[in-house]
Amino acid sequence: MMTNYDCAIVGGGPAGLNAALVLGRARKSVALLDNSKPRNGVTHASHGFITRDGVTPAEFRRIAYEEVLSYPTVRHWQDEATRMEKDAHGFVIHTSSGEQLHARKVILAGGLKEILPEIEGILDLYGKSLFNCPFCDGWELRDQPLVVISEMSDLHHKAKLLLSWSQDLVLCTNGRGQLNAEQREEITAKGIQIIDTPIAALTGQDGRLEQVRFADGTAIARSGGFISPVMVPHVQFDDTLGYDTTASGGIVTDEMGRSTMHGIYAAGDSAYVMPSQLIYAAASGSKSAIAVVADLTEEDWQTK
Repeated sequence: MMTNYDCAIVGGGPAGLNAALVLGRARKSVALLDNSKPRNGVTHASHGFITRDGVTPAEFRRIAYEEVLSYPTVRHWQDEATRMEKDAHGFVIHTSSGEQLHARKVILAGGLKEILPEIEGILDLYGKSLFNCPFCDGWELRDQPLVVISEMSDLHHKAKLLLSWSQDLVLCTNGRGQLNAEQREEITAKGIQIIDTPIAALTGQDGRLEQVRFADGTAIARSGGFISPVMVPHVQFDDTLGYDTTASGGIVTDEMGRSTMHGIYAAGDSAYVMPSQLIYAAASGSKSAIAVVADLTEEDWQTK
């Protein structure tokens, strides 16, 4: 027998959890599907969220679930949504365990997956001394000798931004960077070195970066840095549900998180809410939940 809900939330990060909190308080029945594999699980602490600055991701989730599940209409499904289709009354969600559930509305809050550059040693350092967000981790690396690694067009902007935290920067394009001549001139005029040689390995101990070694045998000493992973959606159902996406895979929404498919909403990184921070994601989860409540209220007013 299929279980019916007012809303299913796919993803238990800050966006999905805050959406569940708002919906639970609005007395809506909620299925919160979360496979307990958060993207920020690799990092030592999360920052920039008032009253929770420095909290570990595990502790954040523990507190959030304790609050959310205190509302009797919210149920946590520790499962992954694998397929979804629309029917006359909403949506059927299929899970990896073979379960099925039905929801009148769906909030997609599964977030993004990070694809890191293929550099030896990077996985041992990421989340400990290498990060991707200066606002999240720049303070902890302040005034240190830093490396900035990016194969994308954001390297110029990141160099300007990171000077607020450290004057000792080396930019590495890994042989694939996209800096034009004008950008290079601006960067070097600020005393910042640019290295285009491909990186052979990142070395260090206990998660702390010590050296960047290059393919030509040279090396530089660095104690931390920032990288630019490629971000791709963690869950995608546009092939069966038909909502619009951006060129980079984000779900197109209005200002309240409604997608172009009626009944489907997106929050947090799934809608490419930027900057990619806890506080932005949580706020977008709240907005999408309010939109769900508003739409359910209008529908029920017309039919009851």
